[in-house]
Amino acid sequence: MAAPPGGAGIVWQTPANPPEPQDYVIRNGRRYVRPYYFEFISHVKNRWAGKTIVDLFTDEFKGRSREYYVRAVKCGRLQVDGQMVHKDYIVKSSQKISHFLHRHEPPVLAGDISILQNEVDVVTICKPASVPVHPCGQYRKNTVVGILQAEHGLTPLFPVHRLDRLVSGLLIFAKNAERAECFRQQIEAGLLQKEYVAKVVGVFPDGEQTVDANVNFNAREGRSTVEISGGAGKEANGKQALTRFQRICTDGTHSIVLCRPVTGRTHQIRVHLKYTGYPIANDELYLSGDFCPRSIKGTSASTEMAPSDSDSSAADHGNKDSETDEGFDIDPMCTNCPNLAPVGYDGDEEGLWLHCVRYTGPDWSYECPYPDWAFLDSVSTKKMKL
Repeated sequence: MAAPPGGAGIVWQTPANPPEPQDYVIRNGRRYVRPYYFEFISHVKNRWAGKTIVDLFTDEFKGRSREYYVRAVKCGRLQVDGQMVHKDYIVKSSQKISHFLHRHEPPVLAGDISILQNEVDVVTICKPASVPVHPCGQYRKNTVVGILQAEHGLTPLFPVHRLDRLVSGLLIFAKNAERAECFRQQIEAGLLQKEYVAKVVGVFPDGEQTVDANVNFNAREGRSTVEISGGAGKEANGKQALTRFQRICTDGTHSIVLCRPVTGRTHQIRVHLKYTGYPIANDELYLSGDFCPRSIKGTSASTEMAPSDSDSSAADHGNKDSETDEGFDIDPMCTNCPNLAPVGYDGDEEGLWLHCVRYTGPDWSYECPYPDWAFLDSVSTKKMKL
């Protein structure tokens, strides 16, 4: 890679730079990533062509001010086709735009990623809640894949299935493309069975309960709804979804429920439990309509070009996450420094009471221990062990 713009001595990181143990800071029950320089790359879309480089970024990536983008162009942090340009440069369709920036990742809960089985071509782990499986949005190093590479040297890994970021439990990784393809074929053939446990509000009915209702995911809102067929032959929106539920135990206030999703729609278990009238007890998104997505709070997932962080201010730099002794240099142009977390991040997030406990295939089965919240009393403990 060419020498970085904006000052000597800075090491610009690309996906070729693997996560390392020293990249992480554990503080107050959270795992942080030391900020690092990174190159985001995109290509000019047809609707962007004809705009100046500054107008393009000001219009499309509103997390930073126009003044920031003017400075970024002048010092070479915004480049076109690998070359510095002036602030009035007109971009053309398909040109490569690079944005070099000081990247701050959101923290995740600091639970250990325990390795359950480490076989020749498969590794299974117990995923902590709040950690995304693989790089996405603002997360790259603070992911299961990144942490396993940094702390256990496990790479490459091919996720066989995914869990939502706030969900904990069993994750299966293939260690090579051939085994990953074998798993993929079994999934497409419907040969896998999945089991989760959830802690829900109220006394869940005894006996198996089946929910067969379409799930319609709204990407803009980040939530799903259940859609059922209307009258006069009106078909429901969304995708067909089927989940089977079985109460394990209850203490009269909450119930532990075994969940067997037959299909795999976004938020399927969560929205089907809400549909039954027994939502997951700490699921803000489906307990009420008052949930405020993180993107509205000021820390939406980044695009390929720039995270949507708020512009810098004295107030931003005065919060409780401000640190100057965590082993990273303060970048004078960064709109997040000197904090470890991105500006505006809501650090009070907790994991969902939803946990993957078992995946079973034609000739294999992998399991994960139950979480502490699943044991309501001695009776539930006994049932879990059966």
